[in-house]
Amino acid sequence: MKYSLCNNWEFTEIWSDAFCTGAPVPCQAVRLPHTCRELPLHYADPADYEMVCGYRRTLTLPDAPRLFLRFDGAAHQAAVYLNGQLVGEHLGGYTAFALEITNFVHRDAENLLAVRLDTREDTALPPFGFVIDYLTYGGLYREVWLETTAATCVTDLFVHTPTLTEAAVSVTTDAPEKAAVLRVSLCAPDGAALVGQQLPAAAKAECTLTLPDAQPWGTDHPNLYTCRAELLDAAGQVLDCRETTFGFRTAEFKADGFYLNGKKTFLRGLNRHQSYPYIGYAAPESLQRNDARILKNELHCNAVRTSHYPQSQHFLDECDKLGLLVFTELPGWQHIGDAAWKDRACEMLREMIMQNRSHPSIILWGVRINESVDDDEFYNRTNKIAHELDPSRATSGVRYLEKSHLLEDVYAYNDFSHNGMNAGAKRKRDVTPDMGKALLISECNGHMYPTKPFDDAPHRQEHALRHARVLNAAYADGEHAGCFGWCMFDYATHKDFG
Repeated sequence: MKYSLCNNWEFTEIWSDAFCTGAPVPCQAVRLPHTCRELPLHYADPADYEMVCGYRRTLTLPDAPRLFLRFDGAAHQAAVYLNGQLVGEHLGGYTAFALEITNFVHRDAENLLAVRLDTREDTALPPFGFVIDYLTYGGLYREVWLETTAATCVTDLFVHTPTLTEAAVSVTTDAPEKAAVLRVSLCAPDGAALVGQQLPAAAKAECTLTLPDAQPWGTDHPNLYTCRAELLDAAGQVLDCRETTFGFRTAEFKADGFYLNGKKTFLRGLNRHQSYPYIGYAAPESLQRNDARILKNELHCNAVRTSHYPQSQHFLDECDKLGLLVFTELPGWQHIGDAAWKDRACEMLREMIMQNRSHPSIILWGVRINESVDDDEFYNRTNKIAHELDPSRATSGVRYLEKSHLLEDVYAYNDFSHNGMNAGAKRKRDVTPDMGKALLISECNGHMYPTKPFDDAPHRQEHALRHARVLNAAYADGEHAGCFGWCMFDYATHKDFG
């Protein structure tokens, strides 16, 4: 079972040890998602939201053998306390984390949950270490959940589709000796079981289920199915269950472009930041989903790049639902830190992939720090992590460099060469060192020709035409897999970038 913990929080901008023990300190009532400080529309500054703050609320717990807290986004360093005792910590504000609290709770009394949140830019933690072209707002800015399970539980469920009729399922369980059977089934959108298989309960189990009449997932018809993994006892009673949605689709990058379900498909997209006026990152589900709707139904994109970090599950779920293809990447912006920094970046990459790899909308993992220089040892490592955790998807990494070392499957290049008078895009042979792999434009235009709604009509028209010229050039030459314009909307950034 999963319970929302978004209501009835208390917030303080100044953390104290007394706060996590329930002492009466000055605080305000808030609900999640929450930004640690509301910001002005213009001229926001990192100093406005950098602090060591605190969140707390009481918990009355259901009767269940095991209890977990899940935080979908806590920017940027979180320490979680229950009844004054440290339960665990998490570094990084762009991936979710879960902590088991079974042995920390009072079963017959009210419990106090508190979070110490450090929202400052820490040079030891990606994406920090140098300048960044976006603000990194703080807060418990995504949802928090209480999850309950049996003594044995399904900890991970991954589905990918090698063909348009096959679902390869991988299930990981905890304490499998307490169960007898693992039942895996594919279900229709209405929940009806279509096909299934029973396996002995084990820590890791894999199977392939075939659905001959499966309806493919695509940009025009994003048909979704559900995979269900259930642990059963000897009497056939369900002990624990986990579900994930998925789609039957194949996604392949070749030398001449991208192929969705075997059909060449030009990726026509925009970059997206997850920030909003005033509230920073703390957008509710409705706004997250609405951004996907705007991209697909109003701007007529078929793809989006989640620059420059993993984004909300609500946004990705809506991409799944609408048929919007996603290129997502690990957190960062140009800077590569020391060995410990790289270790943390690799852990963030693991978290990003493990938490998102069943989304049919995601077609490409970004395994390089955005616009960073070559670092073969580091990027061989990140590519290996991605391919081991998810052998079904290609990898890439966004560059401003021409002909840098191509360790990934796709060369992603920020092509800002068009000035209104010249060619819309550079030729593939002038950009990539390997003509045998795909090339896509990961950014173009945008700030190269700054435009506001109040500019005159000719200026706004020229801005639109520049986007059209780059798209036309990339599409016409047959050598680009796609083009992601910069940017879906204006966003606040550090003063270094205007």
